[in-house]
Amino acid sequence: MITIEDRVRALKTTNDRLEAVKTVNLFFAELEKGSCRAAERDADGNWVVQPWVKEGILAAFRFGVLAEFASGALSFIDKDTIPARRFKITDGIRVVPGGTSIRRGAFLAKGVVLMPPAFVNVGAYVDADTMIDSHALVGSCAQIGKRVHLSAGAQIGGVLEPIGNVPVIVEDDVVVGGNCGIYEGTIVRSRAVIGAGVVLTGSTPIYDVVRGQVYRRTPERPLEIPFGAVVVPGSRPMKGAFAEQHQLSMSTPIIIKYRDEKTDSATALEEALR
Repeated sequence: MITIEDRVRALKTTNDRLEAVKTVNLFFAELEKGSCRAAERDADGNWVVQPWVKEGILAAFRFGVLAEFASGALSFIDKDTIPARRFKITDGIRVVPGGTSIRRGAFLAKGVVLMPPAFVNVGAYVDADTMIDSHALVGSCAQIGKRVHLSAGAQIGGVLEPIGNVPVIVEDDVVVGGNCGIYEGTIVRSRAVIGAGVVLTGSTPIYDVVRGQVYRRTPERPLEIPFGAVVVPGSRPMKGAFAEQHQLSMSTPIIIKYRDEKTDSATALEEALR
C-alpha cells in the first residue's frame, strides 16, 4: 500500500505539476486532520523531527504558482497550492473577526480561539483549548500543546530548512507572555511560564537561580526550558574594559521560580472568554 509519506517523498523526482498538486492537497488534508505532523514526541519525551513532512511543504512551494485570492473587499497574491484555510462551526474553533489568517496545512484542534489579527503558518500544529491572542504568530511547523496561552504580540518562530531541524515546541499548559519571542527550535516544557518580553533563541543562555544551573543549546540538543519554570527578563554585566567602564549589560532570561498554586491563579484563563 502506498502511504502519503511515500507519495510525498516521490515528489523529489517528478516534474508533473498536476500530479504533484494532487499529492500536496492529499498531504495537506492529512496535516489538517492532525494525522501527521512535523515533529512528534516519543515514549521518552524527546521530540523527533519528521523530515518528510517538511519535504512535502517545500514541494507545495516548488510546484505552486502565484494566484489571486479574494476575501470580501480584500485581495491577496500567494502560491495557489497554499491558500488560507476556511472553517465551519463544526470544526469547533473560534476565529474572531479582524484580520486573522490560518494557512492550509495547519492543524487546529477543537477549542482553539484566535483573536485578531493572528497568523498560523503552514505545517503548524495547535492543540485543543489553546488561546492565540492578538498580533500573535505561530510559525511554520511550530508545535503548540493543549491549553497554551499565547499572549498579545507573542512570536513563535517557524522553520522549514534545514529539514532536519527541530521546530519550536511549546508543550501543554504553557503561558507565553506578551511580546515574547521563541525561536530556533527552542523547546518549552509543560506548565512553564514565559514572562512578558522574554526572547529565547538558540544562542540564549538561561540562568536558573533556583537550581543554580545554566541551560544552553548543544550540538546534540536544542535549548529547553524545564517543566514548570517561570522565566522573566533579566540582565548580566558584560566583560571587557569598555563594557565595564560604561557599565554595560546584556539581556538574559532568568528562571526565578517554578510554578506553584499562586502562579496558577495568576495565569488562569478566564473561561467566560470561550
